[in-house]
Amino acid sequence: MEFPAYLATMPMHAITEIHGEPGLQARFRLEIEAFDEAARDRLTAALDLAAELHRDDRRVREPYLNHLLRVAIRMMHHYQVRDVDVIVAGLLHDAVEDHPVELAGPGVMRPLQLGASGAARRPGAVAGDPTTAALAALSSRFGPRVARLVGAVTNPAYDPGRDRHAQYREHVAASLDREPWARVIKVSDFTDNGVGVIHTIGPKVARSAAKYRPLVPVYRDLIARPDTPLSAPVKRHIFAQLDLAEERFSAILDHPN
Repeated sequence: MEFPAYLATMPMHAITEIHGEPGLQARFRLEIEAFDEAARDRLTAALDLAAELHRDDRRVREPYLNHLLRVAIRMMHHYQVRDVDVIVAGLLHDAVEDHPVELAGPGVMRPLQLGASGAARRPGAVAGDPTTAALAALSSRFGPRVARLVGAVTNPAYDPGRDRHAQYREHVAASLDREPWARVIKVSDFTDNGVGVIHTIGPKVARSAAKYRPLVPVYRDLIARPDTPLSAPVKRHIFAQLDLAEERFSAILDHPN
């Protein structure tokens, strides 16, 4: 498929609308040309794994892989991230949450099917715990730092007796407080979901706006911290994106119709 020479400068949602997943894949390949061969191989392997795990997943009108590609491209292009572990974790940030058993492999299935003991089901025990097993598999394939970053942005099991969105906000604040690089992954994810809310349709628009709006000040605080490993111009870019997200949330929630 032929793509225009200006693909490298096109907004990502424009690429998505006009060229779809093949266009985003091509843009990803353009971005990773800045890396050495070993880094390109790791990034390509991570993309291949993400494509396999999320092969049947969709986000309303598009393949789920589009979201993961945009998260990674945004970090490379707009945030100037050159840390390969961080980009790999960005591509795989939903893998453990969405496909833990498939990622862990068939070895995790037997204890799950047999019914692991209570001890095996406790957090931190691999046997019978697909999330822990999936993180272990990720560590084996891409290194412990990638697994730690993915773990920091993976949602825990929620208490059904409490508000799910409130628990999500608590988890984001707590897990990102400890992992500065995970903040970078999560704010790219948030930008795709929050600023990109106008690219979705139906009831999900208002639901997403209500879910994400309270997180704007949380991300603003996290990105402003001195230990967040981004340059001042990149931080200003992110603050502008957070302002844009808030404008869109307000238009959806405060001034419907």
